[in-house]
Amino acid sequence: MTETFTKDQIKEEIEKKLRRTTGLTPDEATPEDVYQAVGLTVKDLIMDRWAYSLKEVHRRNAKRLYYLSAEFLMGRALVNNMINLGLFDAYRDAVAELGFSLEAIEEQEADAGLGNGGLGRLAACFLDSLSTLEMPVTGCCIRYEHGLFRQRIVDGEQQEADDNWLEKGNLWEVARPDDKVEVKYGGHIEEVWTENGLKVNHSGYTSVMAYPYDMPVIGYDSKVPATLRMWEARAKTEIDMSYFNKGDYARAALESALVEAISQVLYPEDNHEQGRMLRLKQFYFFTSASMQFLVNSHRKNHGDLRTLPDHYTIQINDTHPTLAIPELIRILLDDEGMSWDEATEIAYRMFNYTNHTIMREALERWNENMFRELLPRIHKIVTVIDRKFRDRIWEKWPGDWGKMNDMSIINGGEIRMANLCIAVCGKVNGVSALHANILKTRAFRDFYILFPDKFLGVTNGITTRRWLAKSNMPLTGLIEQRIGRGFLKHYEEFEKLRGYMDDASFREEAAAVKFLNKEKFARYLQAKQGAEIDPSTMFDVQAKRLHEYKRQLLKILHILHLYYSLKVDPGMHVTPTTFLFAAKAAPGYYMAKEIIRLIGAAAQMINGDPQMAGKLKVVFIEDYNVFVAEHLIPATDVSEQLSTAGLEASGTGNMKFMMNGAVTIGTMDGANVEIHDSVGADDIFIFGAKVGEIEDMKRFCSYNPYKLYEESADLKRVLDSLINGALPVKDGRQFHDIYNSLLYGAQGQPDKYFVLHDFASYDEVYGRLCAAYEDRDRWMRMSAHNTICSGMFSSDRTIRQYAQDIWHLEGLY
Repeated sequence: MTETFTKDQIKEEIEKKLRRTTGLTPDEATPEDVYQAVGLTVKDLIMDRWAYSLKEVHRRNAKRLYYLSAEFLMGRALVNNMINLGLFDAYRDAVAELGFSLEAIEEQEADAGLGNGGLGRLAACFLDSLSTLEMPVTGCCIRYEHGLFRQRIVDGEQQEADDNWLEKGNLWEVARPDDKVEVKYGGHIEEVWTENGLKVNHSGYTSVMAYPYDMPVIGYDSKVPATLRMWEARAKTEIDMSYFNKGDYARAALESALVEAISQVLYPEDNHEQGRMLRLKQFYFFTSASMQFLVNSHRKNHGDLRTLPDHYTIQINDTHPTLAIPELIRILLDDEGMSWDEATEIAYRMFNYTNHTIMREALERWNENMFRELLPRIHKIVTVIDRKFRDRIWEKWPGDWGKMNDMSIINGGEIRMANLCIAVCGKVNGVSALHANILKTRAFRDFYILFPDKFLGVTNGITTRRWLAKSNMPLTGLIEQRIGRGFLKHYEEFEKLRGYMDDASFREEAAAVKFLNKEKFARYLQAKQGAEIDPSTMFDVQAKRLHEYKRQLLKILHILHLYYSLKVDPGMHVTPTTFLFAAKAAPGYYMAKEIIRLIGAAAQMINGDPQMAGKLKVVFIEDYNVFVAEHLIPATDVSEQLSTAGLEASGTGNMKFMMNGAVTIGTMDGANVEIHDSVGADDIFIFGAKVGEIEDMKRFCSYNPYKLYEESADLKRVLDSLINGALPVKDGRQFHDIYNSLLYGAQGQPDKYFVLHDFASYDEVYGRLCAAYEDRDRWMRMSAHNTICSGMFSSDRTIRQYAQDIWHLEGLY
């Protein structure tokens, strides 16, 4: 449903909107004024489709998905919406005639601070694909006033600054104050049996009002925009006038400030009790509000609440929204008067769960005392679910207290959210083939034995619209010249490119596009942070959330190895390379911040050494977000995917790099396995221990990193430099903690992520990668083949599988 507006019509609409919203003409307007006017004209087009599709969903009694996620990392909407409406060229030309560049106008838009990493970006891709496939969906999250943080690197160290992305407002959202609901915390629960059944009285609670803001998300050539519903926390009474009139202004506004903290910051630091309690408040806040709204909407449109599963399906994206399960049961029990069996049967039919981690320390769990104090009624409901689930475990494995302790929802003073999800949800999916297998055979093996039909794998995907059509217009244009534009809506059409694998002109043009993107990124980076990089060098990129299991440490240790080898033998051949890191470390994650500091120290040493000019350069890209990624990914030659085998559930960055023609070096982990299967062993560089080898080393305690250190002069030289003063550091702070973690570790567990074990393998494979890069024709073929094979990693394919195997959802058209 591509719009047919002409450039002149669009120009006229922008001018009218500019006059009516600012009282200005284009020659008087600032880029911010023009951004608002342009954005509002785009929004008008989307709103028409949105209003019609919402009405059509109700008319047809169509089933709707509620997608619950703590994060939706949307990126900037303006240009993406123009592309999906089929109006990018017309808008670009209209804006140019008004005296502005569209690039400058887009710079006025803030990245929405609603997410942090892959979890939120996946959710955003899903909304795009659901709309493209014209399937009705409401995504639900918190309207965070502040994003995670704005990152600055000062003297090689991460510093965090406020990310107030709503400072200028959000023109894409629509306030829905009539849909506000009340969320209750704390207080006392009294259960009274009456002739009509159990009556629950909740008294002495703290009331928080949840105000919704809706944002339409338009897919490609779609008549059915997705809805992103964002909840904002407000006090029931913003000002306590009794204190205000006494002149105690701080106390008058205290309750409002405490309440509004719930929706103030994405992922408040949780290394203290108040932070953990705030996170629990956040997760209950948006799940309670979302479930209340769902029930209210169903009652209004359909009446009988027993038909809820016929009209709605709910997906829990990781465990953060798990509280939606007991909250829906609470509403059906306490507010609607259903029996326990009726309420839980409805919940069991509606909920499904996507797992994103197998690391036990990352599986969400809550202190039971805190949980009981903050959510007394929810605690009672979870206790009953746990008791009934324990009965089922005991029936399957009578007398096996080990399994009871592992599988129960409440154990050892903790409430385990993944266990609650698996106990209740109809389907539980992993996000890659390997991850799904690990869930069945290792992480949740006993659950799989109990519920074999619940578990399945649905490999993640990315939207081609943002990660190709928007971020890499030259490559999109090249593909379109060969096979048409249908591949943006029908991912299967990527296969048409296979006929051009042996077309030298296609490979040459793709290589020219890559160099053009590298030049563009070099200009962008210089303007962004003053760093100068050479586009003629190989761009070797590791861009992802900083965590030890993702092994940015392995990469920087190897770079140090290359540097020290060049110092010993200045004539040694190396492929001229620019190493680019982009990552944020959680503010309280000490070791991650130490790794950033190490990267900074290595960069200072290498970049300051005249002998390295034209050979090696290291740059840390500040404040990595979606907009930065859209510049970086198309310019990348080498995609570093180095996670310890078995710990990365899937990854989606690997897919974005692949789609844009980067070649992967990585472990057989997550979706790397499926990328390997797709492109073949010759067009990906695999290194390191596989999952089975890692498991064997853990099981038999056979791994000795200190032995590797003693036996390898290269490894010893690199590690010793962390503590012997070789690296430039501030205030004499060497890297003893990193050194000790690798060789000695904590609780007798050195090198927990097998960095040193995989170092030699990585070094050998990296040498082969560099040789391939220097064989220009071979590399062009590898790069083109990666793009051609990337169609299967479209999120449209992912959503079709969810719709068929889990949601039983259909498109409206």
